[in-house]
Amino acid sequence: MAWQNSNTPSGMSRRHFLQHVAGASAMAGTSLALGHSLRLHAADLKRNRKSAILLWMGGGPSTIDLWDLKPGAPTGGPFKPISTSGDVQICEHLPMVAKQMQHLALVRSMSTREADHNRGRYYMHTGYVPNPNVEHPSYGAVLAHELAAQRTDLEIPPFISVGGASEGPGFLGMAWAPFSVGSDGNIRNLDMQIDDRRLIQRMQALDLIERGFVSQTRGAAGEDHRKILKKTLDLMTSNQMEAFRVQQEPQSVRERYGENPFGRGCLMARRLVEVGVPFIEVDNGGWDNHTTIHNTLQTQKLPMLDRAMSALVEDLQQRGLLQDTAIIWMGEFGRTPRINGDSGRDHWARSWSVVVGGAGMRGGVAVGQTNDDGTEVESEPYSSEDVMATVCKALGISLETTYTSKNGRPMKIANGGKVIKELIV
Repeated sequence: MAWQNSNTPSGMSRRHFLQHVAGASAMAGTSLALGHSLRLHAADLKRNRKSAILLWMGGGPSTIDLWDLKPGAPTGGPFKPISTSGDVQICEHLPMVAKQMQHLALVRSMSTREADHNRGRYYMHTGYVPNPNVEHPSYGAVLAHELAAQRTDLEIPPFISVGGASEGPGFLGMAWAPFSVGSDGNIRNLDMQIDDRRLIQRMQALDLIERGFVSQTRGAAGEDHRKILKKTLDLMTSNQMEAFRVQQEPQSVRERYGENPFGRGCLMARRLVEVGVPFIEVDNGGWDNHTTIHNTLQTQKLPMLDRAMSALVEDLQQRGLLQDTAIIWMGEFGRTPRINGDSGRDHWARSWSVVVGGAGMRGGVAVGQTNDDGTEVESEPYSSEDVMATVCKALGISLETTYTSKNGRPMKIANGGKVIKELIV
């Protein structure tokens, strides 16, 4: 499978290969029917079909105001902690998430080094610091690669990024690149008017040319490109495309998730899990709150997060999907315990939190702790690698898995991170 996000730095862009198909079918005139609506029910899923959903909070969310509050401390801010369905307290402005906390766990002792947006984003997506000599695969590419064997009937991409670009497939190759869609389900360059018979004829002719090129031993790119064309046709004609159409959901369901890009993205993630997509990333940016942070959180960010995240967890649980679906909530770092002169918080990687749940991981608990003002981790620190190792363990992926980079270096999955034992039942 080969799907490359056009915003990633390497590999073939999705626009590029779709232009090949558009060119091959430019003279066709009628639209393809995508078939009847899917039956998106958990009962239709095969047993032991694992998935993961990454809720990406771009910009660096203020976890001291969400998951690890410090009431009474000078750094604490105005928000108060509330009790939850688990053995933890969280922010008062996340009351619906609080009801689902028995399914989620807080890792409060994250301590990382990358406090720059681009470097932190790369590190939290891959488990590696940026290196000019190696392009590391993102967690989405790794998990899609490892879980794809369970998906022999999957016709749409195994790694889908909703609402924003993700990191790329690195040395795993563009077969495991993210495929970006809008939260409204629109896929640019794919809504073409084509005729079935003429499209197939043109694709067959193009495949003949591609096979001739590949037979000349031109490297892996030609073979990957040929696979792209086949997968593009599969994508265009698959009933599984219905999973992108969140507007098919009842109005009450859409309102439960929230009629906004993040809410629709989380609803789409649930639908994509139901058709068997191994990895879905849902983007929710806007957390780089250097000014008036608490007003922004209370009036904008937290109501949206509360509604969508709680609906996703509740829905997955009620449909019998949460046991086989890992949820990861994180950004590139946290924010400073100290509130700055503009009533905001700045970048902070020394002591912050992520949230994980599902896939059999222990819920309702907090792992690790920070000191009274949140400036230091007081327990065992955890890293991006450790979070990924824990998720891999929960999904049944061997931590002995080793890849070979393009320069011949062996690289362990999750960069050799350690499992957070408190989370594994």
